[in-house]
Amino acid sequence: MSDINNIPEKYRPISMWGYFGLEILFSIPVVGTIILIVFALGGTKNINKRNFARSYFCFLVIMVIIMAILVATGLVAQVIDMFRGMYA
Repeated sequence: MSDINNIPEKYRPISMWGYFGLEILFSIPVVGTIILIVFALGGTKNINKRNFARSYFCFLVIMVIIMAILVATGLVAQVIDMFRGMYA
């Protein structure tokens, strides 16, 4: 079995806690977004961190597009009104 310490830093895998920590870091509103963009553009030597940042960035872009579509069509307002009627 190969030793993880013998793998070059560029290809070293990220642990489960590493991914968890990166998600928390990227979730911080302004600082996390800046760090996310830096990592996605190659600000880290580890390819796995770069690819994770790119996938997280793509997910955020897709969520922003979906929310923009929902707001533009008025579905968000309808859902809010529906919940107000249920609990009023």
